[in-house]
Parts: sequence; structure tokens; C-alpha cells
Amino acid sequence: MQQVLIIVNDAPYGSERLFNALRLAIQLNEQECPPTKVSLFLLSDAVTAVLPKQNPVEGYNIQQMLEIILAQGSEVKYCGTCIHARGLKALAVIEGCELSTMDDLAQWVLTTDKTVTF
Repeated sequence: MQQVLIIVNDAPYGSERLFNALRLAIQLNEQECPPTKVSLFLLSDAVTAVLPKQNPVEGYNIQQMLEIILAQGSEVKYCGTCIHARGLKALAVIEGCELSTMDDLAQWVLTTDKTVTF
């Protein structure tokens, strides 16, 4: 099984980088040949994507996309330092998203077959 790590830095609603990263993750998870395991790590302003019940005015919903990715079996982790720096550490997050560290990201980078950044 091929392992792909996707790292995202941009806020969920301001550019389309996170949206496109999630679209790619969903499509990679659907590939049968070769079967692919996707891991998603959120850094910088992308950590705000794990906050539930956002009401976007655009035509896409990041929470729904993250829930699809989690249901597909992907791991979604977000940077603890980044979320703390934004004063958001005590807030609820989308179920299944996991608070993480730079050490965890380093381990993912070392063990993955491909890394893509947005």
C-alpha cells in the first residue's frame, strides 16, 4: 500500500488550498490501483479547519470534507503549537481529528512514500 502525506498551511476559507488538498485526499483514498493510505497534517492557519460548525458562504464545507476523509480511514492531525498560538486549544474539534506535535509530523515524513504540501 502506498502512503501519501498531505501537509496544509492555509486557512480553510480564504484561499482554495485546503479545499484542493481535501479534494485530493478524498480522490487518493478512492484509488484501488495502487491502494493508497492518506495522512493529513494541518499547520499554521489550517488548524482552524478542525473547529466544528463553521458556516461558510462559499459552495463547499470543510467539515464535511474532513468527515469524509476520516470515514475513509485517513488520519487527520493538527499542530498543537499552532492551535495554542491562535488561542484555540480549549475549543472542541471535529471528532476524529487529533492534536499532534512536530515530532509526529517528522515521523510521518520519514515513513511516507510521498509528501505533498499545500
